Amino acid sequence: MYLRKTQRRNRDGSVVRYLQLANNRRVGGTTQAEVLVNLGREDNLDVDALRRLIASINRYLGDADDVCAPLGAETGPLSVDSARPVGAIWLLDGLWRMLEIDKALAGVLGTRRFRTDVERVIFALVANRAIAPSSKLAAADWVTHTVAIPGLDGMDEDQAYRAMDLLVSADTQGEVSRAVFFSAANLLNLEVDLIFFDTTSTYFERDGEAETDGKGGGGLRRFGHSKDHRRDLPQIVIGLAVTREGIPVRVWVWPGNTSDMTVIEQVKDDLRDWRLGRVVTVTDSGFSSRENMAYLQRAGGHYICGVKMREGSGQAAEALSRQGRYQQVRDNLRVKEVKLASDPGRRWIICHNPVEAERDKTRRDAQLEAIGQELERIAAARAADLNKAQAKAARQGKQRVSAKPADAVHRRAECALRDHPSLGRWLKQHPSTGRLSSDGAKVKAEANLDGKYLIATSDPDLTPEDVALGYKNLLEAEAAFRTMKTTLDLRPVYHRLDERITAHVLLCWLALLLIRVAERRTGHSWRTINRELSRIHEVTLAGPAGRLTQTTTLTPAQAQLFKDCGIAPPPKMSGLQPTE
Repeated sequence: MYLRKTQRRNRDGSVVRYLQLANNRRVGGTTQAEVLVNLGREDNLDVDALRRLIASINRYLGDADDVCAPLGAETGPLSVDSARPVGAIWLLDGLWRMLEIDKALAGVLGTRRFRTDVERVIFALVANRAIAPSSKLAAADWVTHTVAIPGLDGMDEDQAYRAMDLLVSADTQGEVSRAVFFSAANLLNLEVDLIFFDTTSTYFERDGEAETDGKGGGGLRRFGHSKDHRRDLPQIVIGLAVTREGIPVRVWVWPGNTSDMTVIEQVKDDLRDWRLGRVVTVTDSGFSSRENMAYLQRAGGHYICGVKMREGSGQAAEALSRQGRYQQVRDNLRVKEVKLASDPGRRWIICHNPVEAERDKTRRDAQLEAIGQELERIAAARAADLNKAQAKAARQGKQRVSAKPADAVHRRAECALRDHPSLGRWLKQHPSTGRLSSDGAKVKAEANLDGKYLIATSDPDLTPEDVALGYKNLLEAEAAFRTMKTTLDLRPVYHRLDERITAHVLLCWLALLLIRVAERRTGHSWRTINRELSRIHEVTLAGPAGRLTQTTTLTPAQAQLFKDCGIAPPPKMSGLQPTE
């Protein structure tokens, strides 16, 4: 930041000079001067007012300078008008502009003009979701009174909802997602040969489903299989595609009763329109129907998918029964490729994790021990009750003893054990007596699957190691969902209109994109980045000479975070407003 002189030559040959407060900013590969304040003509400049401002600044910095103080003038004390956190928001705004999300939004919104800057309002909602997730009313108050958003002094709830509606209308055909993806891919050099796709669900704090349009359509809020274990509440299904680096590239929203098997065609078609070239789609076993796999192979595409091993699939059983040597990939991963004559178009990769195998065995042994103890307790209690009944009958002189009342109690205990969510799978009920015992055949069958998972792929070029490691990277999609549901507070959702529901998910997706880029570049979790940078405040000082905005001094750790992300830190001083 510096004082800059400019001049203008009049027709009569006289020269008029002007004084400006300027700052150099790097735009692309060039440096451009940005004028912060025009101080006016040099011959009309109030030098004493400028000296008073300099003295006020020096006093705040602790560097008193008597030379700058005007003789016989009282500069007066400085007062702090406001102090707002700016560090984390400044980093997110820098990433937002670096990824050219602002240009992408401007491109899809077109030439329409609005009374407020819609792009700034959308960014403010995204920043709120990443830093302090809250409702749209609370977010408007947060932007207006709590934090400093570059280019936005404040907003209200109506402006927030208006921006959300415009975001959804602009992304009707995925224009925003497409523009954001290609900006991020070009800048971050993303590898998009593998696309990882998964779905999750999130619920609403409402009792009923959405109203339909009377024709069997409309309404995202539907009851369905809840992955949040909230079947009592309506929900939506969310699909997310991420790269192998964990960068989310697109998000989808479907009604809550949508089955995973029915969405692959739409995902494939939407990504095909982006013309990404050769793409291998990675999914889990919930999408592994023959129809879905055949659709993923259209237009030269390929897939890597998990295969369910415990549901009686003939091909899975045949693949697991094949002999062969495992190849050591890592300390905790071995792979073996087998081929089936019944399905020559697919490759089958058996993966074995010794650590996970030992964990499965330990867990199963503990459950079998608990089952044995419970069955022994029930048998002992039944025998004790029968002995009591026999003793009572003997005292009464009865010849026969009825064990039905006591036996009914013990049968209820056995039924509760049989229906136990984790222990019941190891039990079988004998048809003749109705008694329970451990199912040795099932225990043996499960022991053969300890630490194993089965993968099928249509790609003829990938090595078994690449297939196995590619499938393991599907955890990136699961990690993205965890971040959306915890850090970004995706759930619960309180919106009623479908457009607002979709906009809420889009805002969470954009926030996830920014924090994933920040985590990838710094090597720190977003929780750590947010905590460290939120300590940077923008302080507005006021005095007789004018107003000035100053940023607190950065610590080495804070400066390093900005450097790692390639974002210039906030300026030390800005917003100079001399008193008229």
